Amino acid sequence: MIPGKCKNVLFDLDGTLADTAPDLAYALNTLLTEQGRSPLPLAVIKPSVSLGGIAMITLAFKIDQNNSEFEQLKKRFLEIYRANIAKHTRLFDGMEAILSTLESRKLPWGVVTNKASWLTQPLMQELELSERTNCIVSGDTLEVSKPHPAPLLHACELLQCKPEDTLYVGDAERDIEAGNSATMTTLIASYGYIDENTDTDKWQANGKINSPVEILNWII
Repeated sequence: MIPGKCKNVLFDLDGTLADTAPDLAYALNTLLTEQGRSPLPLAVIKPSVSLGGIAMITLAFKIDQNNSEFEQLKKRFLEIYRANIAKHTRLFDGMEAILSTLESRKLPWGVVTNKASWLTQPLMQELELSERTNCIVSGDTLEVSKPHPAPLLHACELLQCKPEDTLYVGDAERDIEAGNSATMTTLIASYGYIDENTDTDKWQANGKINSPVEILNWII
């Protein structure tokens, strides 16, 4: 599919639709402080944000899921995050204009995230997006999550649209893998939480954008 032909748009949430890193970093650093450890700079935390809570706990405490303390640390981290889920989280600059454009053109849009629904739903509500979006697929909506294509295909069912007519925008390799497997047009949100040493060309996306406004080049 060539730019300008997509009729529907799906977004990853963290690092693509919304800048959630400040609140997730706050939660992680609060946990580190509770554990008697030094907080980490936001720049160090950001690349792990789109990879989820497991990656963030691993980053902060240098342990894996086999460690006996891992699950309790993750649980506490998510508790802190839920209590502060939208203190500083905002849509990325230019994203509101994109959403308004999609709505004015009557082009359906939705969110497909690996974030659990108990966190996704209140965040979308706080951002006043729940009533605007045509679908929200969370990490636990189905039995599988990205990079499996099923969540994206499920979103298409909810939108009543064809995958080949759909654009998926994400900032992690698993986003692009899922979108490609679902036969969608895929865009890398280069403005998101991608480590500067990552070679995103290997992800084989259809394109990259440095700002949400560039999405306009890919829709009808």
